[in-house]
Amino acid sequence: MPPTTPAPPRLPLPDRLRLHAGYHWRNSADPRLTRTRTAWDTRDGAVFPAVRSDLAGLSVCYAGLAEGLAYTLEFTELRREAGHDSARRDTTRLSGRHLRDPATLPDADIAIIGTSATRARALPRAASLIVPMRVHFVVDTHTGPDATRARISKRERQQYAATRRTHHWAWQPVHDPCWFDEFYDRMYRPTMRARHGDRERTETKDAAYECLFRTGRLFALTQDDGQRIGGALCHWDRASATLTLRLLGIQDGDSKHYDSGAFKAIYHLLIDWAARNGVRHLDFQGTEPFLSKGTYQWKRRFGSRVVLPPNHFGEKRLWLRVNHDTPQVRDFLVANPLLAEDPHGHLEAVYFHDHQRPARLDYSAASPGVHHTRHLDLDTFLAPLTTPRHRAAR
Repeated sequence: MPPTTPAPPRLPLPDRLRLHAGYHWRNSADPRLTRTRTAWDTRDGAVFPAVRSDLAGLSVCYAGLAEGLAYTLEFTELRREAGHDSARRDTTRLSGRHLRDPATLPDADIAIIGTSATRARALPRAASLIVPMRVHFVVDTHTGPDATRARISKRERQQYAATRRTHHWAWQPVHDPCWFDEFYDRMYRPTMRARHGDRERTETKDAAYECLFRTGRLFALTQDDGQRIGGALCHWDRASATLTLRLLGIQDGDSKHYDSGAFKAIYHLLIDWAARNGVRHLDFQGTEPFLSKGTYQWKRRFGSRVVLPPNHFGEKRLWLRVNHDTPQVRDFLVANPLLAEDPHGHLEAVYFHDHQRPARLDYSAASPGVHHTRHLDLDTFLAPLTTPRHRAAR
């Protein structure tokens, strides 16, 4: 998969070792390391942020693993922002020991704790769900290009075929370090800035070069006369024959490449290349476990399986509990169906509804890996909230 002779290193050995240690701490799928990291990250003596976010008449408190601020809490704010000012946040700190008792959290309509799966399962069950912190989307490519492509949604295949004929897109692996620089500086970083703004989360250039480019695969997307307008940098795991998409981008992050379909073409062409070149599994990485997330609906169109992440996120969960039954809480839950963990540890799609609010079935959960669907009546789910204040708010 990677070239026989890796590209030359750019940093002294001690710096490379430090980068690799950090990269594996974040991304390794070795169960020994994921268990060790999860135990360390969620230990009683650790100190965690506890942030109450108020926006659009709904308060959400997130406490626990810091990654949940960038993933979970920001998602809830994005889903409450339309037509409103930015969220007002109040932050405090809590120990891992205190997270065992949700009563120590700042009061909010919805409380979310990011912790280990073991600790989440030990928290109270009333009006609550256990939710994966992240999920990944894996395309099984070992069945060959025809069978793999047949699992992509028909509409997606038709759109791609039409636009490819217009733009003559092509896909090629590239081993030149100069192309890595162009990809990182002119494609990856501008794309992240354009898509996420201040919320962007990026791999440093040194780590991308030493930990990904030298041992993985870098691809270029070309169009028309061979001009390179996009690319993707992937991690290669020889033992499992898994190619993981880590970084991707289009030239200058320019919206014209979204409008033309070039950004989508990266996914299609990577799937086809993987199916023809000995890759068994293509991991498109993940997103938050909310079906209303655009990334979730986008990645499921490629016939992917929904799985728990192979890295430390696979050992972590969100405990989500409703504290106050209000119209805004009900609106939010119905508008954002999610994946949860059933009593057997399987993933299930949960759609909320009540007599005034129909379930948002337009957010499809139909993917391998989602074992079943549950329609959860909010009157039943929130029945444990029996104070007069809760009853009056329905």
